[in-house]
Amino acid sequence: MKHLLYAFVFFGILKSSGQDNLNQQFSEIESKVIEWRRDFHQNPELSNREFKTAEKIAAHLKNLGLDVQTGVAHTGVVGLLKGNLPGKVIALRADIDGLPVTERNDLSFKSEVKTTFLNTETGVMHACGHDAHIAILMGVAEILTKNKDKIKGTVKFIFQPAEEGPLPGEEGGAKLMIKEGVLENPKVDAIFGLHIRSNYEVGTIHYKKGGTMAAVERFVINVKGKQTHGGRPWQGVDPILISAKIIDGLQTIISRETKLVDEAAVITVGKITAGTRFNIIPESAELIGTLRTLDPDMRDQIIKRMTEMTKTIAKAYGGEAIIEFQENTAITYNDFDLVDKTLPTLQKVAGTKNVLLRKATTGGEDFSYFQEVVPGFYFFLGAMTPGNTKAFPHHTPDFMIDESGLLLGVKILTQITFDFLNN
Repeated sequence: MKHLLYAFVFFGILKSSGQDNLNQQFSEIESKVIEWRRDFHQNPELSNREFKTAEKIAAHLKNLGLDVQTGVAHTGVVGLLKGNLPGKVIALRADIDGLPVTERNDLSFKSEVKTTFLNTETGVMHACGHDAHIAILMGVAEILTKNKDKIKGTVKFIFQPAEEGPLPGEEGGAKLMIKEGVLENPKVDAIFGLHIRSNYEVGTIHYKKGGTMAAVERFVINVKGKQTHGGRPWQGVDPILISAKIIDGLQTIISRETKLVDEAAVITVGKITAGTRFNIIPESAELIGTLRTLDPDMRDQIIKRMTEMTKTIAKAYGGEAIIEFQENTAITYNDFDLVDKTLPTLQKVAGTKNVLLRKATTGGEDFSYFQEVVPGFYFFLGAMTPGNTKAFPHHTPDFMIDESGLLLGVKILTQITFDFLNN
């Protein structure tokens, strides 16, 4: 019994020593993560154009001694870390592209990059925190490499381009990475990702089971009428009037047919194009909008009803209408079992009171495509100073984060990896 007691004490010392060593590594990596983030922030690149970003990521992973693959989905980088023992495969993903936004912040590392985007002169900015995601995952890669003796299995680091969407006519993002085999060789068992949020307090983690971000569809409705003089509407068919009736009708699908107590859904018409003069009823009109859904069955039903309603309303007023859908992202759907297994890790690292259940958002995220292939968990990392009531919205020239929140992201993804592979 005495020997057994000594064994327990010795094991406790080893475990404590290992944790102390890991804490020291976290402390040392924080300044590097912040430095990396600032470098990426000052030198942002648009979707499918992240050439220098990819070079910096690849150089870091190669210096760590990882197996590195570049040029995945144009500019993506994948690093592979094999633990000392065989086991499962976990993937960790960070998106790497910036946005066509001109930065307005007064920072020493402010972006001054300029470009032409869709024939418009604009600045380029990491206005959604992807610079932070890159830096966090680079830090995780360094920590895990130093502790590969504690890893049972394999870690796949996925640095994904074009999350914000490729230019028209191009392929890119998570879809193309999957198409090129990023979840194979070795086959991934589960994938994890995080997104920094400027409106959540530093030190907090926010999550939701099931649908957490929306499927995003772009739809185009072409309405055909009959052109005539604006003073003689009875001689033609007014596609503008039909468009108005269609827009009104589509909203009743949400307000009267969709069970919103289960999940949210949104139909928005954001653009209408029709006509040339005030006194001409035109031949046609075009409506462009977006559908956001959080439940697959609900999505299918709404698309069915939008298609039926568009055609029927146009016919009722003597015209014709065709609706076409283009999927931009699927539902970011957090696997229930994976969330349950990961929640204790989040609470252990961040503290139970700092791990908060959140409601779904109707924003979209192409991490969802990874989740259609393997179980995935996508959560949010707070980056607003505690007590600060002013958030800096994403996708705006004023977007800003508190860098003191980055280290928690490194700790969370590191511990998730240890617990997923070793348990």
